Amino acid sequence: MKKYFQSLAYITFVIVTSFAIIKAITAYENPFSLYENPLVWIAIVALLSVLLLKELVNIVALKKAQDLQLEKDGIHPEEIDNWAWVKDLLKKWTKAKAVEDEEEIIINHNYDGIQELDNSLPPWWVYMFYATIVFGAVYLVRYHVFNGDNQTVEYQKEVAIAKRELEAYRTTSKDAVIDMETITSLTDESSLNRGKAVFNLNCAACHQKDGGGGIGPNLTDQYWILGGGIKNVFKTIAKGGRDGKGMVAWEKTLKPADVHKVASYVMSLQGTTPAKAKEPQGDVYEEESSGQKENKKEKVEETTENSDNTITEEASTTETK
Repeated sequence: MKKYFQSLAYITFVIVTSFAIIKAITAYENPFSLYENPLVWIAIVALLSVLLLKELVNIVALKKAQDLQLEKDGIHPEEIDNWAWVKDLLKKWTKAKAVEDEEEIIINHNYDGIQELDNSLPPWWVYMFYATIVFGAVYLVRYHVFNGDNQTVEYQKEVAIAKRELEAYRTTSKDAVIDMETITSLTDESSLNRGKAVFNLNCAACHQKDGGGGIGPNLTDQYWILGGGIKNVFKTIAKGGRDGKGMVAWEKTLKPADVHKVASYVMSLQGTTPAKAKEPQGDVYEEESSGQKENKKEKVEETTENSDNTITEEASTTETK
């Protein structure tokens, strides 16, 4: 009766657990994600553990039954070598001669009484040598005859594929991928309201709800510690502030879209008058106009061109000398 209940419990557990796992796999979007659905993995591990334990119990019971039968036949189980098949396999793969059979392979010469054995090469070594020859031939034909992709070409192809996948993700994903270099402030009401809600939940404790500053700096004036403008503000929120100052990297907690909305909301606080504004910290930040950026770019190009001309003139002078 006890074995009957044990078998019934085992069968019930296996059926119910298997059904639950199948149901979870078909219902969840990412059933094998340990972070999202840990219970799926717990159920799989539990099922495999019970199956393994059941098999071990069966093996032990079978071994005991075999030992009892051998004793009935007058054979002691200790006299049976259970590893005989392993020894036979090793003998075939090494061609090793037993010490008592070494007389068969002694070479008929000696040096100062030292005799030499004519041992064969182990088959495993010979087969491995043949395998390396085949591998070398395939490698030679693949890469030097048919010009297979080397590591550099494979890397370039993988980068190209990753870029295409990223572009596809940007166009189809609900959570847009934000580029810090081309980011612009959001001005629509829904984005600013979302940014305000996230700001009040996570940032107001240090900067106050009106952005006037508390533990953290004032966000309504023109003074910035790590640079103003939407790009710098987005980067500061995402990557965190200065070491040891308490500003954490919110990219680990917030989605990029929410960081973008918070940064846009912070920029919308510029010029407002909070009730208890904290004294200015940092330096005045002025956003560069498109004309200033173009002039700076032209100056950099002109400086680079002048440097190239100077190097060319010095090289010509050296050759003349």
